[in-house]
Amino acid sequence: MRGSVTKSRRSGNQIVREGRFAAAGRMACCFAGHSVQSAAMLSSSSSAPESISAVTQQRATGFSLPRDITAAERRTLVAGGLGWMLDAMDVMLFSLVIAYLLREFSMDTRTAGFLNSLTLIASAIGGLLFGYLADRIGRTRALMASILVYSISSAACAFTHTIPQLGFFRFVLGLGMGGEWTTAAALIAETWRAEHRGKALGLMQSAYAIGEAIAALVVAIVLPHFGWRAVFLVGVLPAIVVLWIRRSVPESELWKQRTAGSQRVELSSLLRGETLRNGILATAMNSFAMFGYWGLFIWIPGYLSLPVAHGGRGLSLAKTTSFFLLLCGGKWLGYALFGFFADAYGRKRPYFAYLLIAALLVPVYGLVHTPVWLLILGPIVGFFGIGFFSGFAAIASEIFPGQIRATAMGLSYNIGRGLSAAAPFAVGSLALYFGIGPAFLLPAGAYLIAAALALLLPETRARQLT
Repeated sequence: MRGSVTKSRRSGNQIVREGRFAAAGRMACCFAGHSVQSAAMLSSSSSAPESISAVTQQRATGFSLPRDITAAERRTLVAGGLGWMLDAMDVMLFSLVIAYLLREFSMDTRTAGFLNSLTLIASAIGGLLFGYLADRIGRTRALMASILVYSISSAACAFTHTIPQLGFFRFVLGLGMGGEWTTAAALIAETWRAEHRGKALGLMQSAYAIGEAIAALVVAIVLPHFGWRAVFLVGVLPAIVVLWIRRSVPESELWKQRTAGSQRVELSSLLRGETLRNGILATAMNSFAMFGYWGLFIWIPGYLSLPVAHGGRGLSLAKTTSFFLLLCGGKWLGYALFGFFADAYGRKRPYFAYLLIAALLVPVYGLVHTPVWLLILGPIVGFFGIGFFSGFAAIASEIFPGQIRATAMGLSYNIGRGLSAAAPFAVGSLALYFGIGPAFLLPAGAYLIAAALALLLPETRARQLT
């Protein structure tokens, strides 16, 4: 019996010892698990500052001015900027003398709006035509051809005596206008580095506001002394830029590499996969955004200068010119700063913010009557109502493949222009019944729809082009 007791004590001690070992094991496991969890937490917490610092560095790069700019980057930017600036000058000359054309040709605002719409329809055709040429014969050659087309057509308007004649040359001018943006944007996008592409395209786009300001100065200087025909003759001057482009601006190296590899331009790839989806979204967004832009800014000079009885604000030529120059300053700032925002925060968020604020501001601008408020709101409307266009060049160049980049960019951008051709006509028609200011509610609604569509596009910041 004593033996059995002893045996049971030994068994009990063994159980106790095993229990202690098990407890120790469990504690060790718990400690080990806690250590692994702590290590994971430390690792994630240490990686968090790294990711935050990476984002901070990316944003800092986005807001910094580009350094070590190559000769090719500088010259392509100057060429694209000059071409777009003088394009804007030629287009805006028509809007700035529209009050005189109404009297000269005995036409109403509906007909004037139709002539502007005709130019926009032509720009859609020109964008596709010159985009295809840019993919086949090179960016710089197509750029030179587009500048020659719009500058000669602008000068030809000086010799017209009937509305059909004027409409014909405004149509031909639209072909060159559509081609210039397409070829210049593709050239700059393929030449500049990804981290500064948004800024470069923003600076190119900002030249449009400078061109509009130059047009206002040309009208202020030439119109009182020589009449509206001489104003259109000034439009031939951009042709001189072609000589410098031909001599000094290099062709896109990416385009050279693709053509050296015998890569064919296959337009059918526009209808496949993500390219089709993104192309439809970008085109729809651009169409509504351009409807808002052309419906608003084509009529702003008339809105400021036409008599109150005709729905305008009755400002003198000097005041209209001064107000318009200030508005152009807001446009330029909106264009230029958008490129920095796009490189720092991505393409989508600044695009959405600009369009949304424009949708809210435009109705207010159309309903105010006092010159002081027109003066204050003008530059702000210019900043948000047009500055977002700097982002479209970056978005379009980054969502389309290299073989069809210029063709697709021209198609997407200028289909938007073509569809928005109804805007000047629609606003002009509404102005007959309600005045120009209240008619601005229509472009405000278009801005709002474009803002919603912008959120559906993919983010493409820092994407490397092929």
